[in-house]
Amino acid sequence: MGCICSRETVQINSRKYYVRERLGEGGFSTVDLVEDAHSHKIYAVKKIICHGEADQKVAMKEVEYYGLLKHPNVIECFDSALKAGPNPFLNSTSEVMIVLPYYKSGTLASELERRSVRREYMSSAEILSMFLQICEGVKAFHEAKPEPLSHRDLKTANILISGDRSPIIMDLGSVAVARVKVCGSSEAQQLQDLASERCSMSYRAPELFNVESYCMIDERTDIWSLGCVLYAMCYFKSPFDAVYERGDSVALAAISGNITFPESSPYNSEIHELILYMLKANPMERPYIYSVIEKTHDVISTIEVKA
Repeated sequence: MGCICSRETVQINSRKYYVRERLGEGGFSTVDLVEDAHSHKIYAVKKIICHGEADQKVAMKEVEYYGLLKHPNVIECFDSALKAGPNPFLNSTSEVMIVLPYYKSGTLASELERRSVRREYMSSAEILSMFLQICEGVKAFHEAKPEPLSHRDLKTANILISGDRSPIIMDLGSVAVARVKVCGSSEAQQLQDLASERCSMSYRAPELFNVESYCMIDERTDIWSLGCVLYAMCYFKSPFDAVYERGDSVALAAISGNITFPESSPYNSEIHELILYMLKANPMERPYIYSVIEKTHDVISTIEVKA
């Protein structure tokens, strides 16, 4: 048993935390499970490593978005700090640290993985109840002031499950202003590169794979991702995961908009129609979040009547 004073500690503003374990690691950040040295409460600390001013600006923007988005289905931020100055061990110029709640149930992705092994499907009622809450969280992004925001990386791995089984949208690192007018090939390429860096392939909207030189991108990129999330809640994986695993082109599969459902599906046609309603390859044919919520309520009512 090691002495408590030998534990790795993190200082964020006036509070000290003991690092208990590493929860996750990405290309831009790490997440540690920590214990408040004073209250002994457990938190997750996200540490974003910045390699220059541009990185730092993006990280601080993420902190700003936590302040803007106050919703029960969007993760909250308890505290944050910018640690300026170079760190030769991390090859960084600064670090941004964000104190977040810790959910011991983990992510929707990890639950679906466990269920997949046992082929243990969720009931239609549970799926739709959870999905409706995810939609309400997404609506908070799309209604943000002064201008609508898009999450841009909605996927089952970015949805946590709270103690009462509520879904909590996390990871605001990919959040961006929703409505982007693209004027010219260099702007299109810039947005395409950003999407390939920050938006997971199996959940990425078709218009972000091949951004046209003159177009309008809006919050309906998230609606496509929501369609993929609902499909995964039913069948454990996004409709494009199998394409990715085979090494085939996810971009071509998404642009074709050809979605198939397992023959032995335990779900009725209304749920399939709701998924297809969101997975329109042409973004102009895709609904806004309000229509998705309305249609989800309709499907819930239909299922209740049939039951």
